[in-house]
Amino acid sequence: MPPGVLKPDYFVIQVLGIIAFGVASSFGTVYDRFEDVPLVKYDFIVVGGGTAGNVIANRLTENPSFNVLVLESGPSNEGVLNSIVPFFVTELEGTDYDWNYTTSPQAALNGRKLAYTRGHILGGSSSINGMAYTRGSSSDFDRFATVTGDSGWSWDNLQPYIHKNERWTVPTDNHNTAEQFNRSVHGLYGVNSVSLNGYPQPTDHRVIQATLELHNEFPFNKDMNSGDPLGVGWLQSTIDHGRRSSSATSYLGPEYDARSNLHVLLHVRVTRVLQTNSTGSMPAFRTVEFISESTSKRRALQVTASKEIILSAGAIGTPHILLHSGIGDRKQLRAVGIKSLVHLPSVGKNLSDHPALNNAWFVNSNDTLDNITNNATLKAELLQQWKDHKTGPLGQYIASHIAWSRISEQSSILSTFPDPSAGSNSPHFEIIILNTGPSSVSDKTPMHFITLVTIVVTPAARGAIHLRTNNPFDPPVINPALLTSQFDIFAMREAVKAGRRFLSARAWKDYIIGPAGALANATTDELLDQYIRDGAFSAYHPVGTASMSVKGADYGVVDPDLLVKGVSGLRIVDASILPFITCGHTQAPTYIIAERAADLIKDAWGCL
Repeated sequence: MPPGVLKPDYFVIQVLGIIAFGVASSFGTVYDRFEDVPLVKYDFIVVGGGTAGNVIANRLTENPSFNVLVLESGPSNEGVLNSIVPFFVTELEGTDYDWNYTTSPQAALNGRKLAYTRGHILGGSSSINGMAYTRGSSSDFDRFATVTGDSGWSWDNLQPYIHKNERWTVPTDNHNTAEQFNRSVHGLYGVNSVSLNGYPQPTDHRVIQATLELHNEFPFNKDMNSGDPLGVGWLQSTIDHGRRSSSATSYLGPEYDARSNLHVLLHVRVTRVLQTNSTGSMPAFRTVEFISESTSKRRALQVTASKEIILSAGAIGTPHILLHSGIGDRKQLRAVGIKSLVHLPSVGKNLSDHPALNNAWFVNSNDTLDNITNNATLKAELLQQWKDHKTGPLGQYIASHIAWSRISEQSSILSTFPDPSAGSNSPHFEIIILNTGPSSVSDKTPMHFITLVTIVVTPAARGAIHLRTNNPFDPPVINPALLTSQFDIFAMREAVKAGRRFLSARAWKDYIIGPAGALANATTDELLDQYIRDGAFSAYHPVGTASMSVKGADYGVVDPDLLVKGVSGLRIVDASILPFITCGHTQAPTYIIAERAADLIKDAWGCL
């Protein structure tokens, strides 16, 4: 065989040019050290033990004849308290459990660089995110089916996969939630727990009363996950009896990770996928190059899959690996000194994300979640309650409701700018209602707040990921291009105005004192735009950087079966394949994508 071409049917280790082969008895477990991993023939290698990757690993190992190796860069989620307690959702940002990315200067945000949190832990971002379970609209998925030419991506055809993923779970604190969700649209026997926030907030009745008063603009929606999210509804979250339910705790739970054909290696950094041979006219990529923390940094290790590599490194990690592998725009690769092996100009392009903004008001109450934030003694008492019973406010996310709304059809922006949403049942923006203040306010002012987080959920702006250098350990340049579209800044402005109208209902008359911080001075559209550009940030929902397109198209990165265009043996399963961002938080769509992808892989190898 030519130099550098590795046999695809064996586990191969290359250490400073020395090749070694090995075979050992297989047993399923999670490994901290590369040296402890059994040297067996792996059929599939999953790069990334995150939201999607763990679904793939779980479903493929349902077939006992498939050996699967998962390569995860982060540590285990076991015992990481801030990943387990839902209320501590923001405590992992900026820690070793975060990739700690930073965006390029954002032109529409006054040149600010933003923190860009992504999970660096088993479970990926599902282990550190806000746990919101929102599928988006039926139109979102029907648009995926249309633009890919694959009806399998339609809302109706994905219903079995939604149910395979979801296990509806009664909240620990409150079992009387029948009027807060529609049981018929949920999966009862899936893998990942989804629940309502059972611990009541004193603002709950005011939110519902406001929907009655402002029914035309803010109607009550019993279940935002029915495919028609517009209105105000009770938030659903990936929480299992007071504990976070991530892909690590669910899809790699004890009943699964004991499988003899499932192996998960932690603390490894995948640097490239390597060409192994050619399949007909297409180059095959079935070898993964990586560095393990348990070995010398100089030792490049390799492992080869007999069937496929599945890239599930996320919307940042997946294009980063592809580009370093020579798969991308040949001109851009040449600029950083990387040899182009497969010319796919769309790699890293089409980055889409949701811009977000915290809007706080002072309230006439001392019964807010600010008490926990500002009182260490109370926080410790509630943590003990959670440890003993998994009850209390720490066992849920800090929000109970979300409002979803569209810009008026008579709005001037829609006469000059094409509507970027997927359809008339797709919101343009959301408003998350928090019975607390953002840390930027409450840490400095020991008072009480309500916060409306406004998020543009159908942004028109598109950014990109590209390489800074040819060193795979250097982070990529991340430019989500937040609010660079005329539509997006208009939509955010309308979202803030809508939030003001919502809090003007009589239900809030004796509760709202007035706007806090810079919001108080945003009295004109010009000042409101300035306020938005000064305070907007990312909702951490990047998608689209390896998007799918019609089979045979000269744009896009993967075909509708998620195989990388122009190569064999390489498939992508994560949020990077979405050609458009969904009009909701991206966790649920990623699980749904992965569940269908697992069946596509099984079908390709004759075992569905």
